[in-house]
Amino acid sequence: MTAYHPLPRRRVLSGVVAAVLALPLALGACSSDDGAADDGKIELSFFWWGGEARAQLTEQALALYTSKHPEVTFKKTWQANQGYFDKLATLTAGNDAPDIFQIDDNYLAEYATRNVTADLSEYTKSGKIDVSKFQKGLVDYSTVDGKVAGVAMGENTQGLVYNKAKLDAAGVAVPTTGQSWQEHITWAKEAAAKAKIAGTMDPSADYKAFWVWLRQQGKEFYNGSELGFTQADVQAWFELWKGARDGKSTPTADVIHEGNATDVTKQLVVTNKALTSWVWANQLPELQKNTKDDLAVIAYPGDASKQWARASMYFSIYRGSKHKDVAADVLNFLANDPEAGKILGTDRGLPSNLDIRTQVAASTDNEAMKETIKVMDELGKNFGPAPTVPPKGHSTVRSELIKAAEEAQYGRATPAQAAEQFFAASQAAIKR
Repeated sequence: MTAYHPLPRRRVLSGVVAAVLALPLALGACSSDDGAADDGKIELSFFWWGGEARAQLTEQALALYTSKHPEVTFKKTWQANQGYFDKLATLTAGNDAPDIFQIDDNYLAEYATRNVTADLSEYTKSGKIDVSKFQKGLVDYSTVDGKVAGVAMGENTQGLVYNKAKLDAAGVAVPTTGQSWQEHITWAKEAAAKAKIAGTMDPSADYKAFWVWLRQQGKEFYNGSELGFTQADVQAWFELWKGARDGKSTPTADVIHEGNATDVTKQLVVTNKALTSWVWANQLPELQKNTKDDLAVIAYPGDASKQWARASMYFSIYRGSKHKDVAADVLNFLANDPEAGKILGTDRGLPSNLDIRTQVAASTDNEAMKETIKVMDELGKNFGPAPTVPPKGHSTVRSELIKAAEEAQYGRATPAQAAEQFFAASQAAIKR
C-alpha cells in the first residue's frame, strides 16, 4: 500500500443543472472541513448509487480499508440510480459534496471539463493508483482533455445475450460472433418461426448498438464535442430495423417499448418476449437471476474489434478535496487489493485489474459470472482503441434516440423523419 500525505480539500461536483455548472469554483473554498481532526483521524465522504446489494458490498470493502488504516473512516451515502445526479447537483450548489463519488460516462466529461474532478494523472503515472493491470482502453476511456478524471471500477462491453435453452429446445442454431447485422436479422426471423418467440429485440433505440454499428461503418458517435455521424447514417440505421420489424424478426412496437426500459428485469430475453436482448455483457449474471432458462452472451453483430473496453462506472475525487492523497489510496485499494476484489466481485462490472478478475473467476460458483468473464477476456484480445469519453449532453442524446426510434417503431414517423428529429435534437443537446 502506498503512503499518503493529506492535501487541501474541497467538496464535489457539478451536475446536470446549468445554474449549478456555472457556479464559480471558488465556492468550494468555504468548505467546513478543515482537514484531519486533532487526533489524526481523517473522515472521507463517499457517495454512490446502486441497490442494497451494492451498498452492502461497498460498505464491506470500505470497512476492510479502515481495518487496515484505522485513522481513515468514511461518511457513506448511497441511493438508487434515479435522482442520483440531481443530488450531486444539489450537493455542489450547497458546497457540501463528497471527497469520492461514483460517476459514469454520461457525465464524466461534463464534470471534468467544469474542473469538478481532480486530475489523477500524477497518481496513475507514479503508480500510486496502479492501472498497469487494466486494459489500456479503460485508462483511455477515463481520460478527458489529457487528464485522468476517474478510476474505472469495472469493465464491460456490449453483449448480445440470448436464450440458449429455448433455442436448443426449438432446434435452432445459436447466434455467433461475426454474423453481419443482416445475417443476424435473418437468423432472428428463422428462429422466431421455430421457437414461436420474436427472434431479436429491436435495438434501434439503443445508443450502444448504434455506436458499435457506426464504428463498423468507419464513423464514431462523437468527434470531440461534435457528432461523428450524419443524418443519413441515422436514417440507414432506422431503415435497417424497420426492415427487421416488417420481416417479423422483432416483436411488436409495444413489446419493443418494454425492452427499451433500462431495468434488467424487463429485458425481453428474461420476460420470454424475445430470444435476444442487447445489453452490457457484464449484465449476464443479473439477467440469469431472472430466468430459469440458460442464457449466454456473445459480441454484437459485425466486426467485434470495433467494440472496446468500456468503464462501466468510475470513482472520481473532488478537485478541492483536502485529502486527495488519501482518497487516491482508497481508490487504488478498491481497484487492486485482492481482498477488496473478492468482496466487490462483478457488481460494478468485471474487475478492471485483470489479475483480480482471474481470481474472482476462479473463486465464484456463479456460472453466468464465469461465462461473462470468459467472453469478456476473449473479446478483450481483439478490442480496438477506445473512443473518446462522450461530451456533455450525452445523456440527453441517449434519451432523444429512444424518442425518435420509438416514433419509427410505432409507425408515427418514417425512418427519414425520425432521423431528422434525432439529429436535430442531438446537435442541440451537445451545443448547450
